[in-house]
Amino acid sequence: MHVFKTKPLGRLMLAATVAAGVGWAAETRAEDALPGAGIVVQPLKSSIAEETFQTLLVMRALEKLGYDVQPIQEIEYAAGHVALANGDGTFMADHWDPLHIDFYNNAGGDEKLYREGNYAPGALQGYLIDKKTADAHGIATIDQLKDPEIAKLFDADGDGKADLAGCTPGWGCEKVIEHHMDTYGLRDTVTHNQGSYSAILADAITRYKAGMSVFYYTWTPYWVSGVLVPGQDVVWLQVPFSSLPGAREDVDTSLPDGSNYGFQANSQRIVANREFAEANPAAAKLFEIMQISSNDISAQNLRMRDGEKNAEDIERHADAWIKANQAAFDGWVEEALKAAM
Repeated sequence: MHVFKTKPLGRLMLAATVAAGVGWAAETRAEDALPGAGIVVQPLKSSIAEETFQTLLVMRALEKLGYDVQPIQEIEYAAGHVALANGDGTFMADHWDPLHIDFYNNAGGDEKLYREGNYAPGALQGYLIDKKTADAHGIATIDQLKDPEIAKLFDADGDGKADLAGCTPGWGCEKVIEHHMDTYGLRDTVTHNQGSYSAILADAITRYKAGMSVFYYTWTPYWVSGVLVPGQDVVWLQVPFSSLPGAREDVDTSLPDGSNYGFQANSQRIVANREFAEANPAAAKLFEIMQISSNDISAQNLRMRDGEKNAEDIERHADAWIKANQAAFDGWVEEALKAAM
């Protein structure tokens, strides 16, 4: 039996190729009743711990189809897309479309990668400030921070510039924020603070609770908006006009209600190695039809923020979600099994 096996995967690098002669699909023995029997699956995800939950849900469904699902391996998005294209991983459950379009295209696009369906639609991103400061100074758009006096309101380190709690290097949001810094003329008055996102946001939340002004980037679904509630504690900043880098330079980022946060509304999608998907119609169908609400992801993420964050906790959250949504989960598995017939 030929079984696809992945090589050890580090946090920063993956091997670029799969050993010669190793294929994705296994020969099906007569006694193998499930389509995934004998086939190894390697899940990938970024270093964001809050992506573990939705990745586990996909893993649980693949296990029901008989696949030999390995522990999650961490790798950041750009390298992760290349790893999938090269066959060094099977799937990633948190491909942000269209935020990750350049990662997708640079890794080979549809020729090398498979993505169908919308796993978690309705994700928003953008810049927020505390509501108290926004109301007191009439701040509604990010380009107002070109004014040094407005920028100083968000100065956390005494250098006279606004401190933006920003995006981890290597994430898709980094490219957009850096583009916005130039496009909206913010370089002279705003510092884009980068590093561990969770640590940077923890500092911003501490500052907020101490009554200080805060300025940060975030996305939904994520726990941050359960702690700093938009419209109540904080407000979204609008951008003066749409402007994105790379392949999306001409895209209008306005939302249906007319507001414009500078980022397109995204769907989190499952992206997989195309060769694997074509050889495994059951898994491909599963990737296409699984769906979870952004609210459910945010609720789980908030539980992690509140202390339920070790591996056993997150596995318990995933199993509890499946139990609460058993009919939908079983329906996905049944439909995936039919695709393999």
